Amino acid sequence: MYAIETKGLGKSFKNIAAVQDLNLRVPEGAIYGFIGENGSGKSTTQKLLTGLLVPTCGEILLYGKSYTDPGVRARIGVLIETPACFPGSTVWQNLMMQALNLGIENPKPEIERVLKLVNMHTAAHRKFKNCSLGMKQRIGVAQALLGNPKLLILDEPINGLDADGMRIVRETLLDLQKAGMTILVSSHVLGELSKIATHYGIIRNGTLIKELNANEMSEECKDFVFLKTGDDVNAISVLKKKYKHVEVKDEGIRVYDEEDSARVSEYLFNNKIFVKEIAFKKIGLEEYYLRIMQRKGDK
Repeated sequence: MYAIETKGLGKSFKNIAAVQDLNLRVPEGAIYGFIGENGSGKSTTQKLLTGLLVPTCGEILLYGKSYTDPGVRARIGVLIETPACFPGSTVWQNLMMQALNLGIENPKPEIERVLKLVNMHTAAHRKFKNCSLGMKQRIGVAQALLGNPKLLILDEPINGLDADGMRIVRETLLDLQKAGMTILVSSHVLGELSKIATHYGIIRNGTLIKELNANEMSEECKDFVFLKTGDDVNAISVLKKKYKHVEVKDEGIRVYDEEDSARVSEYLFNNKIFVKEIAFKKIGLEEYYLRIMQRKGDK
């Protein structure tokens, strides 16, 4: 079953389509990385899924039921754009107000639970306005986790976080997914997203242009031998005599149809070309995304 499924979903503002014919499929138990440039329709889509916007057309199903179903909506945790908190109230007070708003019985242990999950329990009595941007993002994630939702929808949850903050959120999301939660998360920090996502959806101009799982993504992101030599111009000419796919990138040379860097080095040595640096690498999520965007933009 899909935790999220949209069919022909569309949303227009004054006859301008922000989302159009969107067919999204998020498997139950997935961490779905939702990727797109600014203005691509990510936040609009997430607002449609959570009922903050009404679709112009199409259908939204959550666990096979309409997204308007009260029982389904009660099991969604949401953080879109910025946490909804009162600046002059403490972290604890803000979470308590949200817990009461959700009708959570015995809210104190639940607040303690979510604060520990995002490593904010030591800052519970700090006023929200005195928290850093990264702390505020973690508070927003904690709010979304109140009531132990079945589906978590997060818009840029690691925005403004330092390396340790990103690690905490990453480990939290992985633990939640292992416990059976489905998570749809958008992020511009693609390197970090690639560490946790089981599935990906790439959106451009309100249209889903690619949807694939982590294994398919791994196949798309080719391995290559990266090297630098004392004479790259001559090295490229020599390499192209043996290998079909050779290109210059990142101030070095890439050979895509070879898995053994030692063979490349030996081949160049036999052709009297000195190798200064060589390593076996893989195309990352960010580079793959940029290539997809470039190809779609050229059409």
